[in-house]
Amino acid sequence: MRRVLCIACVAFAFVLPAFAQQPADIGATLLKDPSIRAALEAAKANEPDILDYQVRLSEIPAPPFREAKRAAAVRQIFSELGLQNVRIDEVGNVLGERPGLSPRPHLLFCAHLDTVFPEGTDVKTTRKGSMMAGPGIGDDARGLAVLIGAVRALNQAKVQTEGSITFCADVGEEGLGDLRGVKHIFNQSMKGQIDAFVSVDGSGLGITNVGVGSHRYRVTYKGPGGHSFGAFGLANPIHALGRAIAKIADFQVPVKPKTTFNVGRIGGGTSVNSIPFEAWLEMDMRSSDDSALNAVDVKFHEALDQALAEENARWNNRGKLTLEKQQVGDRPAGRTTEDSMIVQRTLSVTRALGATAGLGEGSTDSNIPMSLNIPAVTIGGGGRGSGAHSLSESFDSELSWQGTQRALLLAVALTSK
Repeated sequence: MRRVLCIACVAFAFVLPAFAQQPADIGATLLKDPSIRAALEAAKANEPDILDYQVRLSEIPAPPFREAKRAAAVRQIFSELGLQNVRIDEVGNVLGERPGLSPRPHLLFCAHLDTVFPEGTDVKTTRKGSMMAGPGIGDDARGLAVLIGAVRALNQAKVQTEGSITFCADVGEEGLGDLRGVKHIFNQSMKGQIDAFVSVDGSGLGITNVGVGSHRYRVTYKGPGGHSFGAFGLANPIHALGRAIAKIADFQVPVKPKTTFNVGRIGGGTSVNSIPFEAWLEMDMRSSDDSALNAVDVKFHEALDQALAEENARWNNRGKLTLEKQQVGDRPAGRTTEDSMIVQRTLSVTRALGATAGLGEGSTDSNIPMSLNIPAVTIGGGGRGSGAHSLSESFDSELSWQGTQRALLLAVALTSK
């Protein structure tokens, strides 16, 4: 991990060497520019409209792998804002370009389209004063709204950035989406074209510079099954599953770096009086350290194999079980060091606006560029959120304009040479 961190820092200095010539407190420097101050004032004045966009987008269902309707709405908004080459790519990401005086540095500024809520969820938003409530109102309708607010304010103040910005509403950030949107961008459609990455995800003014990696599996034990009385003596897939889960529950993992594991779902069987023909589980394991994550992964596979062998041996291989393992998620861990230029500039623009923010860790779209040694951070979109990933999710829009201001100021800072 130390090697990765060092490379990330060096990569940023190599791609954008002119950054080193700027004063450390670039946020304060940018505030001296009348056009920047005008953009910040516009962002604050526009916030009621931006909140309307937030509600509008939140009320367009975007369940996992079904983001197309919301994507179409964002594409229309991007076009109305005057972004260039607005398009929806092969996997469903919406992209629009705001050219600078030169193509580089090139900043990719994203928020994700998808929610965790399945098809059929009531996503109606209610509003009372500064409070807004509804599934997905903060995560990540707020991020999408901030992108819109930043572009609008930059345009109104006629801010011309030195480098160029591609704004993106990406798919597949949540759950089994497995970051497929940003994976496609960084590994295929825009490979080698991005110098820095920012994701706006959720509320608050936090800064995520550590990417928590995860491995996810769906595992199935299979056998012939039969009548619980007449076929008694056959190996039982659910019993094997229970053996495996008991072993997993006893895993010992590091406290630092924080490393976790969770059997989140199980299923199988047809009736109470039938030996099942299959049983399955879904497993999530996480850590910000690849070595710790891989160590849990090894234990997991050993536990599964041992459970299979024990269940088969218990019944002398009668109705011998088989085991299928499918990896359904692979988010690489990563980190952008605290002393890197992108983190320092994010802290600087936050200070310049009179706010404070700490650094933290999380599993976000930034994991992918971090793992590729491309400077990246994820920032909150302002306001205060609660109940993320629940039907009672809410967003308090008091002072939420600070998130829009911070995003646009950061966009200018990261495209400055």
